[in-house]
Amino acid sequence: MNNALKITAFAAALAATFGTAYGVGRGVDPLVAAEGRPAAQHGGHGGDEEEGAAPQTADHVPGGLQVSENGYALALETPTLRAGTRGEIRFAVKDDTGRKVTAYQREHGKELHLILASTDLTQYRHLHPVRAADGTWSTPVELPEAGGYRVFADFTPAAKKAGNLTLGADLAVSGAYRPAALPAPAAVAEVDGYRVVLEGGLRAGQAGELKPSISRNGRPVTDLEPYLGAFGHLVALRSGDLAYLHVHPNEGGPGPVVSFTATAPSAGTYRLFLDFKHGGEVRTAAFTVRVAPSERDGGEHGGNSAGTPAGHAH
Repeated sequence: MNNALKITAFAAALAATFGTAYGVGRGVDPLVAAEGRPAAQHGGHGGDEEEGAAPQTADHVPGGLQVSENGYALALETPTLRAGTRGEIRFAVKDDTGRKVTAYQREHGKELHLILASTDLTQYRHLHPVRAADGTWSTPVELPEAGGYRVFADFTPAAKKAGNLTLGADLAVSGAYRPAALPAPAAVAEVDGYRVVLEGGLRAGQAGELKPSISRNGRPVTDLEPYLGAFGHLVALRSGDLAYLHVHPNEGGPGPVVSFTATAPSAGTYRLFLDFKHGGEVRTAAFTVRVAPSERDGGEHGGNSAGTPAGHAH
């Protein structure tokens, strides 16, 4: 266990014993790391494996678990924020010479996508930071809950040999910590009067299709607006270490069904965040799903991550 994990585990033990919080650095505001341990950096893992999860091999580490990869590193310049207060996240991507990267390929309409999630997976933000000429990225943010968070930078450097990368770093948000349990798995999510039903399922190590359908006031939404080059954007994070899944939108739209293809690295519990745009506003529907073991590992055929029969998406 690396130093970051030891500190997080110690903090969690203090919280459980005294029901209080601790300060960040020299500040007097309390902070307690969230229940789910943050991911270890440099390819390690955070905390115990999710039940049924397969260990990762050195040559295949899911995105977001490493702060550096293929000669690029995520340098988070603001590792702490205060809950309930508008702040700013500043960071840079540095190459193997230590220089800030200023040239990127555009993916889904952006040079870089910044995802922010609490380690208990109850808070989520998809942010679009602005890059300064020197390569420093920044974006305003306000987080309502204290605890441990993970910052994910999803980008493709202009140097083609690097390919697409997702690097992760830990963020601490100070304030009174209130532990929250991960919502139970469900195939239906409600947000701002919209009802989103998730069909399809995932099996470890195999590509699977997820097909959320969107309705409002009992009527299918057939006029979704493009968002990031598609009619929806889906992010999946694994409970426990917050491994980041690359989820690819399939052609189709503008609703009510949005289709995605994803491959989960292991069995276990995941949190899915669906961003969709309608009426000029982006909304996020969140699901907790269970990924079945691969068939070669003895998983039963036909299970579905969201609790609905498999095959409905096909």
